[in-house]
Amino acid sequence: MTQRRGRSAHHSIKMAGFRDDQKCTFPLQSIQDVVKLFRIELERGDEPNLALLSIVVGSVENLLTCNRYLSPRNETESEQNVKPNFPILELSTVEALYCKFESQIKGCVDVTQYRGNSYASRELVKKTSDIIWSSLTRSYCKDRAHLQTLYSYLTGEKNFGNKLDCFGVAFAVVAACQILGYSDVHLALSEDHAWVIFGKDGEETAEVTWHGKGNEDKRGQPVCGPTAQKSWLYLNGHPVKCNRHTEVAALVSGINPSISATADSKELATLQQKLLWLLYDQGDLKNYPMAIGNLGDLEEINPTPGRSSPIDLFHQAIFAAQTHYANHHVYPYTYLGGFFYRNGQYKDALEAWANAADVIRKYNYGREDEEIYKEFLEIANDLIPHLVKVVSNQAIEAPEKAESNCLHDPQCFAHLLRFYDGLCAWEEESSTPVLHIGWARPLVATISKFPAKTRSHVDIKISEEKEEKVDDEKNGSVNRRHSHGRRDSLQKNDVKNEEDIVKTKVNGSTNVSDKKAGKMKKKLLKKISADAEAESVHQAKTQGDGQDTEFLHSLVTNYDPSEAPHPNIAALAAACSDNILNPDYLLGSGEPFSSRSSSSPSSSGDCRDLLSSQSNGAPFPGLTVEAMLKADSPALLTHGDGNDELGSTAEHTSVTLSSQKMTGLKELLLTEKLNTSAIQLQLTAQSQVQIVKRGRHSSEFDFVTTGRTTKRSRRE
Repeated sequence: MTQRRGRSAHHSIKMAGFRDDQKCTFPLQSIQDVVKLFRIELERGDEPNLALLSIVVGSVENLLTCNRYLSPRNETESEQNVKPNFPILELSTVEALYCKFESQIKGCVDVTQYRGNSYASRELVKKTSDIIWSSLTRSYCKDRAHLQTLYSYLTGEKNFGNKLDCFGVAFAVVAACQILGYSDVHLALSEDHAWVIFGKDGEETAEVTWHGKGNEDKRGQPVCGPTAQKSWLYLNGHPVKCNRHTEVAALVSGINPSISATADSKELATLQQKLLWLLYDQGDLKNYPMAIGNLGDLEEINPTPGRSSPIDLFHQAIFAAQTHYANHHVYPYTYLGGFFYRNGQYKDALEAWANAADVIRKYNYGREDEEIYKEFLEIANDLIPHLVKVVSNQAIEAPEKAESNCLHDPQCFAHLLRFYDGLCAWEEESSTPVLHIGWARPLVATISKFPAKTRSHVDIKISEEKEEKVDDEKNGSVNRRHSHGRRDSLQKNDVKNEEDIVKTKVNGSTNVSDKKAGKMKKKLLKKISADAEAESVHQAKTQGDGQDTEFLHSLVTNYDPSEAPHPNIAALAAACSDNILNPDYLLGSGEPFSSRSSSSPSSSGDCRDLLSSQSNGAPFPGLTVEAMLKADSPALLTHGDGNDELGSTAEHTSVTLSSQKMTGLKELLLTEKLNTSAIQLQLTAQSQVQIVKRGRHSSEFDFVTTGRTTKRSRRE
């Protein structure tokens, strides 16, 4: 990112009024007028005026949403039924608010204290943030709709104070520093937080706002060290580092068209869409994945003729995240997954969500990651179960198409496993658990919808790093067994020493009484007897196991296909087709048991065909022992052709798991009958979390039993 050299603080700041080209756009009476003002600001040789644009956007948003009356009839209808009514914004209104902000900042910051500094200092940044912070009302230290612009900050009522959300405070600090003449102060944006960068090449960072419940003490502190390491809130050192045009894009991307929970302002959404296209055409969104994703959402609702399709925009957002930020952004994938989900492309949606989970595995979960936590919780507990329900209903309505839906697609099952593997990896080495029973039950219910034959076509692999860890654990267990062996040897030596002591005592070489020596001798004899009995049982078991193993091995090695089988085996094979109970007897006639059919002279041959791996016999053509073990039901044993067709048309796929919880589920996931209790227990295990100084009952238990919720309200 190219940073412009900041002006010296002692230079006079020319902010005495608006330029003629800015004034000529007023009054703003339409969407085109606002777009024209933004184009002038973006195409001018100097920097765009952040404070001016923020006031204009906030004024229009407030007039189209907060001060808009909806009749009860319109509140229950879509935004298309809301009557268009673009407000008229006069120059005098905007100029008055701008002068108010300018005088407040210049009146509170003595620039002579920072004379001689070409770049902003940490003290100046903190001083500016203190000015913004001190004028906010305490009751609005929480993210709410329509509080992200300077209009909200400057129009607070006298007795209630000014209002800004988290992003609004950071943007106000940057706009204030621009008014003071420092062009090196810029925004740094993660997917749920904002701070500032300053200094030469933006090498310095500072907190200027809060996140969640409020962290006033962090203002002025650098964003580095353990705070930002492996933290999604700070994107692990991969935030969007803005220039002035990217900051305008952030302002436009933050526009909120919602009037109520059920209605949006069509005019405001159209304005946002046109402004984003203006920034897109000028190349100001190429390194801003979230803004591209917002544009894709708007295009899905109201497509612009001749423009890129929503899916192309979502892929561009993913490409930007991969190219500029080493694939550390999650939301581009959730944008794409939501698009596929809304359009019924469920397989593609599962893949996009799995890719999002692959990104979140790069981080460690923390208490401040509640927004992305709720995003994944909604996907796992609402969207995926609903997806499965829709597909199941479609299979009931159209059975002939059941085999082609995603529940019979091994790749969909692999995407589901990869999704949960990413969540489990996100939990590992974190101080707070992620998956509780509320996550485990929907997962088990979803997995159970995949037939066993579909799950069996997924080859589950374990990552090399995890295999090495498992090998290390095995080696550790071997070392523990060796230590047990050494301990047993020491115990035997102790027994021998006790025996010598008893002998000595009995012989009278010590001063111990005969009664005490007799007790010790009886105790020693009892212990020796118990050890001898245990040893004999172990030897008998070992000898029996060895004999069974040798017997089975001899059967395998000595089998000759050309040799006639044992008469008993041949007779057993011939009698397998006999009717033991006569069906006619159950209907009221005939004998209870049918007569035995005569053994066919080719019974021995049929026996060999049945047991052969290349069977072509009549009873079970093409049936092998392996096929018998894999058959889902007895009916499949008598339909060899259909089973072969399934095996030839089913698509095999593989998935590599890396989290300890999911690798521990490998065998359970591929069994014909799922052990739901074991799967839930494995997913909710607390052993994978770094728990520090915690009591016997984990926080997970407390959460489940009390049901206490401390999450803040999601942004509209």
